[in-house]
Amino acid sequence: MGCRYIIEGYTNEGSKFRPSDWIDRVASMMATYEIQRLVYSSLLHPELYQGQKCLILDSKLETKNPGMYEYVMGFVKSNNLRFTEVCEVIESELGS
Repeated sequence: MGCRYIIEGYTNEGSKFRPSDWIDRVASMMATYEIQRLVYSSLLHPELYQGQKCLILDSKLETKNPGMYEYVMGFVKSNNLRFTEVCEVIESELGS
């Protein structure tokens, strides 16, 4: 089962987290440059969710890059950021 964490730019108390570009900064830690263009990793990237910019972290990052996973989750927890875990059902598991 694949899960993703949707990390919002707000604390659990409802305050907007600063600096406002923190999502891009964190996501760029795993980004690469291809033909003079920044390409975000599918495991850690910014994305619009319900009209707001969020950081998306794929749970596969925990096995593929444990250090980065621990860094991001530590950042989320130490800054008390809102996050939601969303898991998808794999079609092959349906009806089993």
